[in-house]
Amino acid sequence: MTLTDAFLSQAGSCTALGSPFMGRLLTSLADVWPTETALGQLCASWNGDIGPGGASLPLRIAGGLHALVLTERDPDLATVYPPANPTDAELTKQVLAALERNQDFMIDWMQNAPQTNEVRRSAALIPAAHWIAVRHDLPFMVSELGASAGLNLIWDKFALQTAGGRLGPDDAALVLEPDWAGPLPAQAEITVAERRGVDLNPLNAKAPDQGLRLFSYLWPDQPHRMQLTRAAIAAQDAIVDQGDAIDWLEGRLAQQPQGQVHLIYHTIAWQYFPTESQKRGTALIETAGTQATPDRPLAWLRMEADEITGGAGLTVRLWPGDQTVTLGRVDFHGRWVQWDAP
Repeated sequence: MTLTDAFLSQAGSCTALGSPFMGRLLTSLADVWPTETALGQLCASWNGDIGPGGASLPLRIAGGLHALVLTERDPDLATVYPPANPTDAELTKQVLAALERNQDFMIDWMQNAPQTNEVRRSAALIPAAHWIAVRHDLPFMVSELGASAGLNLIWDKFALQTAGGRLGPDDAALVLEPDWAGPLPAQAEITVAERRGVDLNPLNAKAPDQGLRLFSYLWPDQPHRMQLTRAAIAAQDAIVDQGDAIDWLEGRLAQQPQGQVHLIYHTIAWQYFPTESQKRGTALIETAGTQATPDRPLAWLRMEADEITGGAGLTVRLWPGDQTVTLGRVDFHGRWVQWDAP
């Protein structure tokens, strides 16, 4: 994939996910990318997949530009960012000038992979947890793989509001209101006894520099995502360990006590694990499943892309009994949920 192809592919994805500004920005960069600059040469010499499924160079570039706006390092660039609505020509002119003015900053920014923590994915975690809790009336031990800043580790502090009802606490830190289709699962008593996550590069969103990285990858014309993220950061008190997810999981599986259901989950993260890690992780979970009991059950919840177009599949695998259940489909950013659980 060429960088031009990567820009256009990411532009299409962003537009489909409700960000026309990102679509315009990335389409513009596909046409005028400065290949002869130091930044252009860095991208041209990048090894491996540079597209959305790999290094995601277009998102790194867009994130760096947004960081320049958020930190007020480049006031001229800010004049063409939302809520402004510049012409395509003016947007292109200011972006190219900003790239030239801030080349050292951008080259440094590019060294780290994009990192987001989309809080709206908890719109799938909340009903899934209630569905599991109806079947296993036990406190949860929660383990998230690829947890980033841990904002979706505290899903039980959020509420889900739909036309058919509400799930979650009355004093929720934030309320998620996706477009919901299907019946709402029965409400259960939710208790999280213990929670922990893992990430190769966990972010402490309360630290200014790390919070900047998180906010920079939220798209500039979607301020509601920033509002939800700020609310989640204020409530975040969970621990995210740094390390390899599968190595961490092996130790975590051994820690499950009697009288708790171990909920392992990941949202649009498994696809980024190496194939061998996926195989090893599956084997570890399956082995732990064979040791599950009614007083020590295991649930593996997955919100991941699959062979079906349109959002991510939401499935859960339960032990004892090794039962796999399709719960529905979810927009990658949690904008809608199609609930189809039995």
